[in-house]
Amino acid sequence: MAKQLRIDFVSDVSCPWCAIGYKSLETALLRMGGDVTVDLHFQPFELNPNMGPDGQDIVEHITEKYGATAEQQANSREMIRQRGLDVGFTFDMERRGRIYNTFDAHRLLSWAEEEGQQRDLKLALFEAYFTRCEDPSNHDVLLRAVERVGLDRDTAAQILQSDAYADEVREREQFFQRAGIHSVPAIIINQRHLISGGQPPEVFEQALREIAARGDAPQPG
Repeated sequence: MAKQLRIDFVSDVSCPWCAIGYKSLETALLRMGGDVTVDLHFQPFELNPNMGPDGQDIVEHITEKYGATAEQQANSREMIRQRGLDVGFTFDMERRGRIYNTFDAHRLLSWAEEEGQQRDLKLALFEAYFTRCEDPSNHDVLLRAVERVGLDRDTAAQILQSDAYADEVREREQFFQRAGIHSVPAIIINQRHLISGGQPPEVFEQALREIAARGDAPQPG
């Protein structure tokens, strides 16, 4: 009998390791076949909650935030590009010039969860930012992603023009911060077990098999 796993994937759509981590997790789950069934929830995390509406040059931002040199950043971009290729995700690292606020993207992801299409929209947003180098704070970009996965554009536009889901996103962000999540991706299995970072598929697979073998069920709620 397949074991059921609840997976809370805490992440931001502007985090390259979150895209790598999800694609690695996806690969691991495919390898596990029918051994597990998964209840997947993408949870919000903002890498730059105070980012202004125009964003910031990404080289400048990473230098200020992490103290990385230009050479270190170039090496990191190449490593991310290659890791993406390994799990079937395309990063256009040279064209992606700015980093942006992602709060509205998280609001739409909360709505998409209710519509049963959160995973599809999450992937569309990853691709919009990392593959096509679009601005994920721009409402036109967000609405194109909505349309791409078959969600209703008019409903999404109404959400963006209002404060819908704002309180929910903030409450979820604060919940996971209080739980000790301060970097992403953070993958929480059955609300008990934490896997941190954009791990390779084999790491996810081994951890998921071990957790499934223990037989601990997801907690209610």
